[in-house]
Amino acid sequence: MNLLKNVYLFISLSVFTYVANAQSKTNIEVNFDKNIAPMKPIWAWFGYDEPNYTYMKDGQKLLTEISKLSPVPVYVRAHNLLTSGDGTPALKWGSTNAYTEDAQGNPVYNWKIVDQIFDTYVKRGIKPLAQIGFMPEALSTKPLPYQHKWKPGAPYDEILTGWAYPPKDYKKWGNLVYEWVKHCVERYGKAEVESWYWEVWNEPDGAYWRGTQADFFKLYDYAADGLKRALPTAKIGGANVTGGGTKYLDAFIKHCLTDTNHVTGKIGSPLDAVLFHAKGSPRVIDGTVVMSIRAQLRNIDANYKIIRKYPQLKNIPVIIGESDPEGCAACGMSTNPENAYRNGTMYSSYTAASFARLYELTDQYNINLLGAVTWSFEFESQPWFAGFRDLATNGVDKPVLNVFRMFGQMKGNRVEAISDHMYHLNSILDSSIRKTQTDIGVLASKAERTAAVMVWNYHDEDKTGKKDAVSISFNQLPVKTVTVTQYLIDTENSNSYTEWKKMGSPQTPDAKQIATLEKSGQLKMMGKPSKFNTGSGAFEMELARQGVALLKLDW
Repeated sequence: MNLLKNVYLFISLSVFTYVANAQSKTNIEVNFDKNIAPMKPIWAWFGYDEPNYTYMKDGQKLLTEISKLSPVPVYVRAHNLLTSGDGTPALKWGSTNAYTEDAQGNPVYNWKIVDQIFDTYVKRGIKPLAQIGFMPEALSTKPLPYQHKWKPGAPYDEILTGWAYPPKDYKKWGNLVYEWVKHCVERYGKAEVESWYWEVWNEPDGAYWRGTQADFFKLYDYAADGLKRALPTAKIGGANVTGGGTKYLDAFIKHCLTDTNHVTGKIGSPLDAVLFHAKGSPRVIDGTVVMSIRAQLRNIDANYKIIRKYPQLKNIPVIIGESDPEGCAACGMSTNPENAYRNGTMYSSYTAASFARLYELTDQYNINLLGAVTWSFEFESQPWFAGFRDLATNGVDKPVLNVFRMFGQMKGNRVEAISDHMYHLNSILDSSIRKTQTDIGVLASKAERTAAVMVWNYHDEDKTGKKDAVSISFNQLPVKTVTVTQYLIDTENSNSYTEWKKMGSPQTPDAKQIATLEKSGQLKMMGKPSKFNTGSGAFEMELARQGVALLKLDW
């Protein structure tokens, strides 16, 4: 009897183990004959607070890398393009001194620094998403104090100085915009400036604007009027509200469509694009960083609903002016421990998983999304891997930048891709990615003689885990044999942070160490490209938790 029990137990455990192993394998099917929509490079948009980093050593290096990884011109948005000061950068600060006044109160325009910023972009084929802000000291209704001394850990309100207030003379404000745009046309040419987008201010529904809603609408009208006087074909939009600012965005759209314009006295104000922000909300729970991809996607969903209310806005260009896992790029992990996700692969896998859902959500609402700005750049001369939300540290690329290198290889059309371990969009909007099972998802594209398949293994909890087996079926390709090139981001690959920690986390690495770090920060090819017969079965691979892989297929 005991023998029979043991045999039964052995068989039961064997069956359980087999089922568990079978369930642990992720099966993915990519149907290359089923087009969904063009593979729009909505990811090729970036931004940052500190515009003077643009033309500094590491800033120029990173912008060059960003421009090279994208198949289309990258757009860049920066704060403080009209802020008064000598151009010395600081965290959450920048200045150009574009506008001052003489002793008689007459405007004095100086485009030297802002030209240096835009020259750096244009030289690399980058386009400005030009932010008209903030308020020059000479125009502010409350100019003093003006330049703040904020540092990470200090109260956020300390940044709210004279630059955040309405102008004392709206006509001078409108003329400042007119002169700036006219100068840009003279310097860069009409066709170049026509390809840019312009927008007014930043998050006027939040801390960045110390006036009323009516004051902001007036500010927008005068800015739009100045821009259109200088270049009638220039494109302007707003309102770049905070992630939760749907009511404000609704009021702004109504103003542009139906209110009396403060400048012309006619109905309506120019609106060539609608902009809003979307942010996640990480927390530290029991010592572990736990992300909230749901919060960011819910911001997008709520703002899409506002835009869809207006039939006049059908097909209007939409830009998510900031689209990130949380709010403060310049708040490092020493003061904000929830930001510890930024150095390693959590940031990369989150980026892959969130952009894939952004495509899906945009399809559902039939929105003409041009881009989603990743508010992440670099912080010049700061400690190595200080936990800022940046793409590189001291000229060394972080893992997250390699996700954008992967996106840069995805061209043509998005095609149908199905994973049996991928969370449904509605489930994420309801409860994020918090269940035991990780989100092993897929995004795929196909062009004339090439295709790409991105796979990620993401979970909101920043924990490592075993590698998961993944089986990918390449269906309905025009040929049987393809050349597969595999790229990987995980703890050991395409990961300068891991390499830096192996060195002992040096804050003054020598030249040899820096060269090693720079190499480890690049997107790593796994082995060599190899031939694969799609008729012989599925492509097998393994992917660690918080890892991202790209398979590039050529024929």
